[in-house]
Amino acid sequence: MKTILITGCSSGFGLETAKYFLERDWAVIATMRTPREDVLPASKNLRVMALDVTDPDSIRQAVDAAGPIDALVNNAGVGAAAPAEVTPMSTIRDIFETNLYGTMAMTQAVLPQFRERRAGVIVNVTSAVTLRALPLIAAYTASKAAVNAFTESMALEIGQFRVRAHLVIPGRAPETRFAENGGSRMQGLDHEAYADLVKGFMAGFSEPGPVTHPRDVAEAVWRAVNDPSSPVRIPAGADAVAWAEAS
Repeated sequence: MKTILITGCSSGFGLETAKYFLERDWAVIATMRTPREDVLPASKNLRVMALDVTDPDSIRQAVDAAGPIDALVNNAGVGAAAPAEVTPMSTIRDIFETNLYGTMAMTQAVLPQFRERRAGVIVNVTSAVTLRALPLIAAYTASKAAVNAFTESMALEIGQFRVRAHLVIPGRAPETRFAENGGSRMQGLDHEAYADLVKGFMAGFSEPGPVTHPRDVAEAVWRAVNDPSSPVRIPAGADAVAWAEAS
């Protein structure tokens, strides 16, 4: 039985991906900052672990406890929305600590075992905002674009060891708690100089159109992990696919 470790499994994409792999008889290590076993179905193939990807000790403990794995999914992430001018630097650093540095740190923690076994897959979940510029999320977009660049460059390094790296790129996902979880990092949306821009941007979110469902992301991760011929970049969700085709 193969084993996958997924970060950020308390809700949204990570939770759905953990369920998807459990349904297909994988051993799943579902990690969360605050472990909650009640959000996932009971299974002998499931382990729920505490993991804070911004804490080196937490990473080391989780990877040691996990033992050998076949795939890593770096899904843990945080969002923020604010005009770039007034986004606090502390907020920007928090975003990068989780979205970029956490992804890098987790990748470094598992790559040695993959390289030595000459097998393994790393899947980094980013965002379709890296495909099409949007206002008010400059810091978030920058963090995810950096993960894209990191992953594509790394993929060229680790291919010689038969280790693969892929990007799953979701679009807007209103079914998840992403916006709710990022509420504390949305300072500055009330700045009078940007009032009209904010109003128009928020109105756009209520318009009907294609979106991404958590299942789309789970299916894309499954493809990345199990199909060696899959591309490095895999858009997930109807809107992300459309943006990728237009870019």
